[in-house]
Amino acid sequence: MISKLHYISQQTGQRSHLDNIRAACEAGCQWIQLRIKNETPENILPVATAAKTICDEYNASLIINDYPHIAVAVNAAGVHVGLQDMTVAEARAIVGPGKIVGGTANTLSDVLSHVKNGASYVGLGPFRFTTTKQNLSPILGVEGYHSIMTALREQQINTPVVAIGGIMTTDIPAILETGIHGVAVSGLITQAPEQQPLVQHIYELLNKQ
Repeated sequence: MISKLHYISQQTGQRSHLDNIRAACEAGCQWIQLRIKNETPENILPVATAAKTICDEYNASLIINDYPHIAVAVNAAGVHVGLQDMTVAEARAIVGPGKIVGGTANTLSDVLSHVKNGASYVGLGPFRFTTTKQNLSPILGVEGYHSIMTALREQQINTPVVAIGGIMTTDIPAILETGIHGVAVSGLITQAPEQQPLVQHIYELLNKQ
């Protein structure tokens, strides 16, 4: 089951990825993606191991960004691969049939390619400009999601699509109306002064569908 709310980890000021993951889990997030860029697998592995321990404590699913071997090593729920990293099929070959494999997409053809390769879900974005990601792809907005989701319905493709990229709480109802399965957020939760009520509110919006 693919969650409707994905929290993407980040390091901020005095707080590490693990600090922010624990805070997100405490706030009620049930799906955590560990996303560490510009680091070696050797340095990411201990963080992934600790993240798995935290997620287990809160019965949350852990997805590892970019590194299928690490996902296997720490027995994470799955892996998420970017467009530049490897194909969903290559990641699936490493993690095996029982794990979740997600892929990043910016266009309809990206989504179709991931679906063909057996993706469990697709992260489609960016919704709007976001500082979290370098080398940003073209912005999609509600109109972009609407046209892609319409095309997927016409082809009777039901793979869950998750919106990502600078999403605010107020955007969620309009995004869901396009047929999107859920949203992935990072800074929205990390920087919230009151995380628990925010997470609860996001889940309420997502579960209205």
